Amino acid sequence: MELEGRAPQEADAPDTLGACAPARGFAVSEFQARLRAAQRLMADAGIDALLLTTEPDVRYFSGFQTLFWQSPTRPWFLIIPASGKPIAIIPEIGLVLMQSTWIEDIRTWAAPKPKDDGISLLIEALGALASGHGRLGIMKGHESQLRMPLGDYERLIAGLSGITVVDATGLVQSLRMVKSASEIEKIAHICEIASTSFAQAQSLFCAGQPLIEVFRKFRIACLTAGADDVPYLVGGAGQGGYRDVISPPSTRALKQGDILMLDTGAVFDGYFCDFDRNFALGPASDAARRTYDTLYRATDAGLSAARPGATCREVLGAMNAVIGGSGSDVGRMGHGLGMQLTEQPSMAAFDDTVLTEGMVVTLEPSMSFGDGQMMVHEENLVIQNGPPRLLSDRASSQIEVLQ
Repeated sequence: MELEGRAPQEADAPDTLGACAPARGFAVSEFQARLRAAQRLMADAGIDALLLTTEPDVRYFSGFQTLFWQSPTRPWFLIIPASGKPIAIIPEIGLVLMQSTWIEDIRTWAAPKPKDDGISLLIEALGALASGHGRLGIMKGHESQLRMPLGDYERLIAGLSGITVVDATGLVQSLRMVKSASEIEKIAHICEIASTSFAQAQSLFCAGQPLIEVFRKFRIACLTAGADDVPYLVGGAGQGGYRDVISPPSTRALKQGDILMLDTGAVFDGYFCDFDRNFALGPASDAARRTYDTLYRATDAGLSAARPGATCREVLGAMNAVIGGSGSDVGRMGHGLGMQLTEQPSMAAFDDTVLTEGMVVTLEPSMSFGDGQMMVHEENLVIQNGPPRLLSDRASSQIEVLQ
């Protein structure tokens, strides 16, 4: 089986931390299927070419995976033509890695080159594909970004006279929302790694421990269990409850009476988990226990509603029916999950996306209580025929007390 991103003999070797981990990379047939699906939708929309500029979109169609995207210096481009294989237009530094994927047409330039960072190559390729006219799809909508200098984009469009630019956000997001069996396997694996790490809470966390050490210990636990990285870890702690869930950790020490929450986005082979767990240091207050119970039951309601054919709005409504008027104003109570920590769709009042088999989503009900305190409860699941399958090990029905 030919795999992307590395030689087959390397990709087929078991992980150092366990032979049960999914194989890294994907079969070429997976990328071929993604391309065929995109080109069918492009034909329906009358789109002659797609221009992709962000890491997850480029990786989805090519298998090109590198942390070099962390550098903002160089832009990277992938063109999906109406027929035939994708075309990569990338900085020369990425040539060897791109050659190890299934992509064959790779055009490079010596980047960075601010006066022409791949723009002339793009104009040449896109002009030929659209024969000087036609429709070019670019991601313009919600949860998309350009990831190239705006001035370069303006020069590109000026050089494509006669070509009409149309929004391809819905087209690409509709493909990425539904995961293949191989994608689900990777997400399930990283969910199990994070679940295993959370299960060690009694030995990891204790009163007197600075919050920054709590974060460090949990990261180490995830890495030891087989995660590639833990790029996202947020949380909070406070007497009777926490007030914030996105701040970096402080040096404040955990105290008896605190409620601790950690929310992790660990990664395996480029795929995320995203769920949290709440803990009490010593007996939890009545208010905290009631809030936890309500959020657990709201999650039950969300799990019951999350069936193929239901809309995201309906799943939100099922959770809100349990929470009542105490829900926190966070805008949504769940989202898609995969190559990014958060993806489309959203469990929100504005989102009428219909759930279909193969979507991986989170349920994330939250509540406000007490004096400005809050609590969040999150699980990861895959939509399937009938009840969804939990990918995260379900949290305890009662808040866990750290001894």
